[in-house]
Amino acid sequence: MIQELKLGAVFALRNKLLLLSEMVLWQVYVFPFLVLFDWLTLTECAKAVVDLTHGQDVSTVYWPGNVDFNFTITTREQTQYYWYESNWFGTAEHGGTHLDSPCHFQKGKWRTHQIPPSRLIGPGIVINVTSQAANNADYKLSISDLESWEEMHGRIPEGAIVLMHSDWGVRYPNRSLVFNTNEPEKPSTFHFPGFHEDAASWLVTRRRVSIVGVDTPSVDHGQSIEFLVHQVLGQHNVPDLENVANLRQLPAKGFTVFVGVIKLVGGSGGPARILAVVDDDSEPSRGYVCLGVPALLIAELLFHIVHHNLF
Repeated sequence: MIQELKLGAVFALRNKLLLLSEMVLWQVYVFPFLVLFDWLTLTECAKAVVDLTHGQDVSTVYWPGNVDFNFTITTREQTQYYWYESNWFGTAEHGGTHLDSPCHFQKGKWRTHQIPPSRLIGPGIVINVTSQAANNADYKLSISDLESWEEMHGRIPEGAIVLMHSDWGVRYPNRSLVFNTNEPEKPSTFHFPGFHEDAASWLVTRRRVSIVGVDTPSVDHGQSIEFLVHQVLGQHNVPDLENVANLRQLPAKGFTVFVGVIKLVGGSGGPARILAVVDDDSEPSRGYVCLGVPALLIAELLFHIVHHNLF
């Protein structure tokens, strides 16, 4: 609400400037400030939304055994009246940035189309384990990591979307780097971080989170055989996110996550467009007001001098 009021006041002033600019006599004074306003405000406002999604294309990383991504151009031509494009694409559910439905590892739990929309939106939390992952590629995020986070930032809220940041996203889409092996078709050779099953259980039972996510190929660490984290989450009807991108750009808290997973009827998951909207008082979004307002104040001062009756 506060952000909306700020933007409302700012754009109301801009509209006044626009009205003044319509007077030919003052265009030379007004237009430079309008251009500066638009550049500062629109450019900085864009920082408030962070895309947490890797693109879907032929480089998309899939777990071994899945069919590769397919994109076929069916139409791309100029007709008599308009330009027209249409394509066909095919993808496995579990590839690139995607959501695992609870049924993925638990019989009878939610399939993709059954996940309540309210579970796909929630306050975001980033647990940074970059130093641990740098020292141990098989690191498993622990309960102590979660407790340390809460000591610094407060209690993890119910309904949160908890994201593990290991800095693994910089390796994407190189399959050998993502799976951390010279044999990316052989899962027994994989080495990458994930959650410990006890930490997953702690999150879903004690904090009742909505989703757990990672910037690696799996919420279970690379050497996992039983995939216990998947099992724990599925048992409690909690989806998970894998190959989440751009976690470097997020604060530890103070943002909302939106998970736009395809509503695939009967699916065990699906590709997802994940966005984070950073709160007004958190980096990196708050700069737009600080940068935009000084230009407007200078503009308004000038216009008070040259046309005080307008204001």
